[in-house]
Amino acid sequence: MSSILTTRLLKTVWLLSCTVIVATGFGQVKKQFSVDGQEQCKEVELTLRANTGNCFIRPGQNAQLLNIYSNQDTEDYAHRLQNEMVNGVCKVNLVLEQEGKVGVGHRISYQMFGQDGDEADKFWKIYLTEEKPYTLDLSYGMGNADMDLSGLTIRKLKINTGSADVHVTYHAGVENKVDMDTFFVKVDLGTVDVRDINLARSKVIMADVGFGTILMDFSRPMLVPSHVRGSVGAGNMLIVLPEAETPVIVRVNESWLCSLHFPRSLRKISDDTWVNAAYESNSKQAIHFDLDVSLGKIVFKEASR
Repeated sequence: MSSILTTRLLKTVWLLSCTVIVATGFGQVKKQFSVDGQEQCKEVELTLRANTGNCFIRPGQNAQLLNIYSNQDTEDYAHRLQNEMVNGVCKVNLVLEQEGKVGVGHRISYQMFGQDGDEADKFWKIYLTEEKPYTLDLSYGMGNADMDLSGLTIRKLKINTGSADVHVTYHAGVENKVDMDTFFVKVDLGTVDVRDINLARSKVIMADVGFGTILMDFSRPMLVPSHVRGSVGAGNMLIVLPEAETPVIVRVNESWLCSLHFPRSLRKISDDTWVNAAYESNSKQAIHFDLDVSLGKIVFKEASR
């Protein structure tokens, strides 16, 4: 009975640790939410849903698990914030919604004509601590998202974009602190641009493209062997190859309606397989690409020297 009571008390403390702070002044940057870290919190599972606007994710400078700033007033958006702790895992769920900006019609309008002037100026700045490992599940509806993951500890990363344009990079050039289990990206109508993907240290990289576009930059030496799995419906996938010294093997399950483009550095060794000069059957540090394409386009290109 005492252990049950202790667990309830810990959960109560954790729930009360979340704060919402709003400063006055229209158009000014305001601190909207923060979630404090607790000693019993060993890792964080963050689920974020943002239907529009501009989202920035950056490493933070303190021990708080989540800090969010914005230039919006509380009446301009709706939000739902939930958090609980289960067996040392801090589960944080945050939903951000612009009032009156949901629906398929608005998504199609955005894709054709871009953002409204007022919407383009609205942003969320999200800061994560470097002191805890994260599992990130991020969904963006419309707008833009810019993620700098330098120096963070990301065990798993999932990005789902509707019509949003998402940029992922490591601006400071600092690698992920652990080997990432899975780097997963799903692109509907938007675009995703992943730079410095080697610094993610991901063992498995997965990309699912519907009608949108994804660019994955493998131009720098990989820090761990990676298996890249991708599927393209009617969209586009652009892959920047690593330096010639890195072994590469590409397998593509294609249809007669698709389009494939390979540089001279990749030679065809069977109906569905290409390799570079550095690849051998026993290559342990090779990058393996297993791709599937139906109506879309896959382009491999060499990095600009």
